[in-house]
Amino acid sequence: MQFTLRLLMALAALVIAPEVSFAAEGHGLPGAEMSLMWALPFAGILLCIATGPLFFPHVWEHHYGKISTGWAAAVIVPMILIHGFGISLYSVLHTMLLEYMSFIILLFALFTISGGILVAGNIHGTPLMNSVLLVVGALLASVVGTTGASMIMIRPIIRANDQRKVNAHVIVFFIFLVSNIGGSLTPLGDPPLFLGFLRGVDFFWTTTHMLPPALFVSGVVLAIFFVLDTILFRREEDYIRTAPDPTPDSPVRLRGLVNLPLLAGVIAAILMSGMWSPGISFHVYGVELELQNLLRDAIILVLALISLAVSAQEYREANGFNWGPILEVAKLFAAIFVCIIPVIAILQAGLEGGFAPLVSLVTNADGSPNNIAYFWMTGILSSFLDNAPTYLVFFEMAGGNPQVLMTTMAQTLLAISAGAVFMGANTYIGNAPNFMVYAIARGAGVNMPSFFGYMGWSICVLIPTFILASFVFF
Repeated sequence: MQFTLRLLMALAALVIAPEVSFAAEGHGLPGAEMSLMWALPFAGILLCIATGPLFFPHVWEHHYGKISTGWAAAVIVPMILIHGFGISLYSVLHTMLLEYMSFIILLFALFTISGGILVAGNIHGTPLMNSVLLVVGALLASVVGTTGASMIMIRPIIRANDQRKVNAHVIVFFIFLVSNIGGSLTPLGDPPLFLGFLRGVDFFWTTTHMLPPALFVSGVVLAIFFVLDTILFRREEDYIRTAPDPTPDSPVRLRGLVNLPLLAGVIAAILMSGMWSPGISFHVYGVELELQNLLRDAIILVLALISLAVSAQEYREANGFNWGPILEVAKLFAAIFVCIIPVIAILQAGLEGGFAPLVSLVTNADGSPNNIAYFWMTGILSSFLDNAPTYLVFFEMAGGNPQVLMTTMAQTLLAISAGAVFMGANTYIGNAPNFMVYAIARGAGVNMPSFFGYMGWSICVLIPTFILASFVFF
């Protein structure tokens, strides 16, 4: 009865004066007062994503949306009961309107537009050719984003290797290089860097400072791939030579060029939102929506719809284009964004929050930043949390002043940036394209490793590489 009364009073306050209902809450949840129990739903949904396709695939395939909704409810309902309807609604709307909405609109647009671009024909997936495709995809990632590059390049690399019995490793390294590391050279490449750009980090600061570690890490990972792929290719070379190829070699041509200006339009819209600030905003239950961001999302959405209208259907069919992967990502990440709300609140409380022991690791005894710790802390959390808000947490923890971070604390900002982008490759959920590529490859018949199987690859390949990078750059 008491809860019902509180709910009705909160609703009345929202109807009468939406701004007033949030005045007492500050910026959202009181992270310093929250225990680590609030992280259980987030851990739960991660565990389901990890084990569902492995241990109960039929149930997961048909009900992952319901399961994800259940974990989101396990956050929302206690928030309402403990912290009240007003704060809970604000916290959810703040995350969904300011973060998830832009996140999923951009992914939807890049998925849709790139799905109309067909790399027609086929080439033989030799170790050398696979390496070339990975380099092209990684370079493309910093221009059209890791999602766009992944969607353009994933199907050609699957076709190139569909004659091989052992080919899952090619997709794993594709996720490493194209879906993550390749997007580290511009703010357009990966959402964390884009958020830094919006906070005041110069566009080309990212390019000049991230180039050396990006070249080092990608070079080491690519060398490991080439050696491994050569060994595996030679083991089945006789089979490859005699077995029928589902997609025989043919000249490579780029189709659907009408989508290239649309991709350029997406990039222009993103740049516009970071460079133009008219000072106009709208409020939805206390959440401030700035005009430039709303216009950006609207333009990106319209460009995606234009792509659907002008792209040849035959090119999408040849790409095996369907809405399954983006729907799966949209549902799972909607729940992840909700479940991450209390986790981020606790992290933002810094030394006063439940994650204080972790936060204290990034500061040396003399008060100076521990850059190796910043790299690994940002990276480890970005492996399981969304890397964009994780980047922001450590950006603010390092002071949040872009001019200071770009100059006297440049190594700290570099550590945060590299950790967020590079280590998003450690799990399927560290970066949105990872799961999309996984879903597309699995749908194409590639025997992709499980959640833990993929982590086995990242532990063996990426972690030693990141350890080397730590000592070289931080």
